[in-house]
Amino acid sequence: MTCGLKQAGVQVIAGIDNDVSCKETYETNNPGSRFILADVFDLKEIDLKKMLDLKRNDDALILVGCSPCQYWSIIRTDKTRSKKSKNLLIEFKRFVDYFNPGYVLVENVPGILGQKTESGLDRFITDLENRSYRVHFGIVNMNEYGIPQSRRRFSLLATRLHNEPIFPSPDARRRPTLREFIGEDNGFRKIGPGHRDLTPLNHSTAQLSEKNVRRLSKTRQDGGSRSDWAQEKELKRLRYRGNAFPDNYGRMSWNKPAPTITTRFHSISNGRFAHPVQNRGLSIREGAVIQTFPRDYIFPRENIGVAARIIGNAVPPLFARRLGKTIIAAHDHRRI
Repeated sequence: MTCGLKQAGVQVIAGIDNDVSCKETYETNNPGSRFILADVFDLKEIDLKKMLDLKRNDDALILVGCSPCQYWSIIRTDKTRSKKSKNLLIEFKRFVDYFNPGYVLVENVPGILGQKTESGLDRFITDLENRSYRVHFGIVNMNEYGIPQSRRRFSLLATRLHNEPIFPSPDARRRPTLREFIGEDNGFRKIGPGHRDLTPLNHSTAQLSEKNVRRLSKTRQDGGSRSDWAQEKELKRLRYRGNAFPDNYGRMSWNKPAPTITTRFHSISNGRFAHPVQNRGLSIREGAVIQTFPRDYIFPRENIGVAARIIGNAVPPLFARRLGKTIIAAHDHRRI
């Protein structure tokens, strides 16, 4: 979000996260924007005001809430570890109420809309509207905003400075595909599994077992799935049964958007993340490019799991840029 907003021309004062592994990446790529290592549950509004010398009721202030969203995800995983994070929207509301900013941005998984009462979303929207904010919210397919993946997200943009809600319009004509972003024609040379690229490009891939390499060699190029080798006894034995995860071990398709880039996009066992033609998973840089990060954005090179988590958790910068441009245009119009 910081990357895209800065591309739009927004001055990003700071970003807050309780994950220390994000600190170096954030500070390296966002000079002039402060990284605050803090748990929002423990952070007080007055302390943030003093820390950043913020003003209350500032028309030019944008508060952005991109809370961890595993609890509200439709993916069926154990929610125990993420249970605390389910109330982060309510915690974010404290800061909105206190600062009364000109603009409020929220980004989360679509599941939060299906649980509006339990997640606090209903109360969040009602309180904004009661305080004269004009609120636009809904489920957005990022592919309609120039991102080459089928990524559906909940997005909310609210402002108290206009009579009507504001939000960027999707592009009804253009739906970018994978072929436009990765592959040899886009500067990604052929590599194999376990490749380590210590340059800033970070075209590094996860290691694969011999069995998984054989599985990919049997998987039809450009969109094949594990059904291509499902009848081969020595290959089909997996840790799950039946068709619970039909896309796992599948290849992406050149002429379609990529699937949603998750925090495990570098692992072929965690989704349709195998390269369309090469016998490997996505590289760190390929995942970042599909998320629309700039080519010179630097990610951790010593641990591809950490890099993948940072990339998969991110708001695609191109979408954040569109949001920032919309806010700037609306704010400039307000001043005319």
